[in-house]
Amino acid sequence: MRLVKVEQKWQAEHEAYFKEWGSARMVPSSFNIAGYDTYEEYLEELEIRQRGIKNWVPNTNYFLINDNNGIVAMVNIRHTLNSYLYNIGGHIGYGVRPSERQKGYATIMLAEALKKCKDLKLKRVLITCDEDNIGSAKVILNNGGIEDEHFQDVDGSVIRRFWIEI
Repeated sequence: MRLVKVEQKWQAEHEAYFKEWGSARMVPSSFNIAGYDTYEEYLEELEIRQRGIKNWVPNTNYFLINDNNGIVAMVNIRHTLNSYLYNIGGHIGYGVRPSERQKGYATIMLAEALKKCKDLKLKRVLITCDEDNIGSAKVILNNGGIEDEHFQDVDGSVIRRFWIEI
């Protein structure tokens, strides 16, 4: 297993991953390729987001690749927090391919993402999940997460917030 940056050579695998995700809201949203005429257009927009232009904070996106060069999961690492990310999104957002869930990949991916956070000189990171996402909470706890106060969004949904010391 290894993290690799998003680039052109992963287009076919990314498209297959996206198709498998189906109509559900893709998490993290930075990997949603819907609405782009070409993969190159998606990559250009991703680069704008990663540089922190417009409403974005600087961030990095990675695929978790298995030994067969298949994408099993995706992770978005935000280098800083704004008020939205402090309450809802956190430093790290991740998602696992539907057919690859409950195989331990999220735990591996988060551990690898935390290494990238160390390279970014982050001292601690915030990771969040929906209140009913027990699997994600376990992944965060398994990687050293310490639960902080919950956040209730305007729509009434409750976000669990965890800090991990790097």
